[in-house]
Amino acid sequence: MEASNILSADVLDIIFDARNKEYGAYDLRKNYQRRLTKALVSMVLIVLLLLVTYLLVAAAKPKGAKPVEAKDIDLVQVTPPDNPITPPPPPIPPPPPPTAVKMLAFTSPPVIVKEASPEEMPPPVDDIDNAKIGTVNTNGTDDAGIVGPPVEVAKGVVEVPKKQDEGETIFTKVEIESQYPGGISAWTAFLNRKLNYPQLAIDNEIQGTVVIQFIVDLQGNVSDVIAISGPDELKQAAINVIKQSSKWSAAIQNGKPVKSYKKQPITFKLPEG
Repeated sequence: MEASNILSADVLDIIFDARNKEYGAYDLRKNYQRRLTKALVSMVLIVLLLLVTYLLVAAAKPKGAKPVEAKDIDLVQVTPPDNPITPPPPPIPPPPPPTAVKMLAFTSPPVIVKEASPEEMPPPVDDIDNAKIGTVNTNGTDDAGIVGPPVEVAKGVVEVPKKQDEGETIFTKVEIESQYPGGISAWTAFLNRKLNYPQLAIDNEIQGTVVIQFIVDLQGNVSDVIAISGPDELKQAAINVIKQSSKWSAAIQNGKPVKSYKKQPITFKLPEG
């Protein structure tokens, strides 16, 4: 570059004099201010767009509705479903022992000798009629000659009742409660965002708290959503917002995920004045 042009030349032209300006560094530095201006303008436009969107969403919400009060409550008062376990049948008592029948020894005619001992003498005929004939003498009841019916003995094996699968049991009290992703703050934000105050209830100035009961299963899905108390005009709105929730983390009992009941109060309140 000629010495007469140095004072009027740009700094970049002086630095890159006699160098390859097509390499890229020259162009990056040359257009730096223009790129910076575009980035600033783009950022300002994005911020304005977000601000306008927020104002439009806020204006679309029904007037008079206040944020929902969400809090965890104790589930002790939830009535568990009737599912009694049938106890096993009592053991079958053993059959009674057979009644001992009187028996007299009379196997063959005794040998008659001059003197016979009392043990060797044959029993009297009257005693023989009331006893069985055997080889030894035993005590017992008189033989009436009646054969009793056989004692019925249960056959087969008594089946032990099967233990109920823990995966199907719905717990009302667990070691670790089921939780919405992000905790109570995320759950409150979800309810505030999704809950719609029914216009009919606003017109009739109906307000109050609706208690919702639902089940969180092993996979965190929400089911069996019902309203157990609260104004009828507000129950369906509360049920709808609970059904829109995403998957929860299941409750834990004995180190395993289990089904559990959950209760959630949702308060609808109109502004005073």
